[in-house]
Amino acid sequence: MRIALVNALTPAVEALRRVVTGVPEYDIAWVARHGAEAVARCAVDCPDVVLMDVVMPVMDGVEATRRIVLRSSCVVLIVTTTVDRHAGAVFAAMGYGALDAVNTPVLDRQGRLEGGAALLAKIATIKKLLATRSSVLSPRLAAFPGRPLVRPAPPLVVIGASTGGPRALATVLSCLPAQFPAAMVIVQHVDALFAPGLTAWLNAQTPLTVRLAREGCRPEVGTVWLAGSNDHLVMTAQRTLSYTPEPRHAPYCPSIDVFFHSVARHWPDRAGGVLLSGMGRDGAVGLAALRRAGWYTIAQDEASSGVYGMPKAAVELGAATQVLPVAGIAPALRRFFARNRGYEGARVSRYGIRHSGATAAHEGPAGR
Repeated sequence: MRIALVNALTPAVEALRRVVTGVPEYDIAWVARHGAEAVARCAVDCPDVVLMDVVMPVMDGVEATRRIVLRSSCVVLIVTTTVDRHAGAVFAAMGYGALDAVNTPVLDRQGRLEGGAALLAKIATIKKLLATRSSVLSPRLAAFPGRPLVRPAPPLVVIGASTGGPRALATVLSCLPAQFPAAMVIVQHVDALFAPGLTAWLNAQTPLTVRLAREGCRPEVGTVWLAGSNDHLVMTAQRTLSYTPEPRHAPYCPSIDVFFHSVARHWPDRAGGVLLSGMGRDGAVGLAALRRAGWYTIAQDEASSGVYGMPKAAVELGAATQVLPVAGIAPALRRFFARNRGYEGARVSRYGIRHSGATAAHEGPAGR
């Protein structure tokens, strides 16, 4: 696996080099000292992964990420020591297609390396995702108890997102009013370390209240719960949110598929599922499960996706009731809940799939 380093600081480059070269199957493709150099190097020598800082001279990592993702197939992983002070830049870069973010490893005064394990874990996850791009993830779900009697549930919207997701999420949430009549839960592929920063950043984009999902919390109208753990977020039979490490083999934790499957099993109708931009196929099978259960489902279209992997997989499975540009998703959700205040499930024909309001025939296993 060929890995490029993009960082203006010599100590950081040395720490990154030591981490990467410590694994026999990883090689340093090249080193760039600012974003413009990285863009130029990627144009002629595209590595598998670019470890990108966000704060650099000449061109910062946000703009460099945008250009690299537009022009090449390599994966960008944000590696920075200034997440707290520059959270907006980190999530802007993720919105342009960076896959994830992690703190830069550091060398202490004795030359000992700290933080290398977290970076290697991220690279290993990326390697796994690259290897499984063409296969459908069918996660083994954790066992759930039987369905007890629980309080009435509000309408619910569940959203899954990955590469390019923060910007897409900001677009969707910014167009929903404070009086939006449904509860919302989001699973975005992001390390738990960065989830609080993403929560604060999204809070600034929407009149709704965005909070980190905590063990036992319950979806409620007016609140957006965001997965905030490196375990999987799941819906329990009591219709509360919980975390579980199972299934351990899933390429990403938290897994969108795992969450969507648990919601399809335990949440009543009057609900909508959305799958946004992302690399790989996580969420596609889960969105199909939601549609089979009678949910209104939306996949982001190719033109507006930072990476058209997860939504494409959903479309190929027939999992989407509609395929929409990201700017059209919030208006579609508003119209749906306005029309269906007594909604008890949208039974969609087996072959009907609407693209931006038009109807096209797409065979798929998702409908009833």
